[in-house]
Amino acid sequence: MIEQIPPSALPDWLATVTGDQLPLLLDVREPAEWQAASVQPAGAELLQMSMHTLPARLGELDPDRPVAVLCHHGVRSQHVAAFLAHHGFERVANVVGGIDAWSVQADPTVPRY
Repeated sequence: MIEQIPPSALPDWLATVTGDQLPLLLDVREPAEWQAASVQPAGAELLQMSMHTLPARLGELDPDRPVAVLCHHGVRSQHVAAFLAHHGFERVANVVGGIDAWSVQADPTVPRY
């Protein structure tokens, strides 16, 4: 099941993760988008990996590690979350509304574009 997490609830979701490995915030936007706006939430490791590169780089990710997926508005991240779940990732969440919602709900210093 793909959890749907609004940015304002991401800290609570991260806090539910147990174990000694930080959860992963997977940003699947394009490099120009990362330059326009980026985030680094406490309690997670940020990995920027464009959506189109993910199939070739899937082996770089640990399917046992909780992953929250982020994009601009939440559409690409939902597709990537479904892809990860289909490939055996156990705990996957979509950051609903993406970085745009993040700017509105969690951190207004993150630029909107």
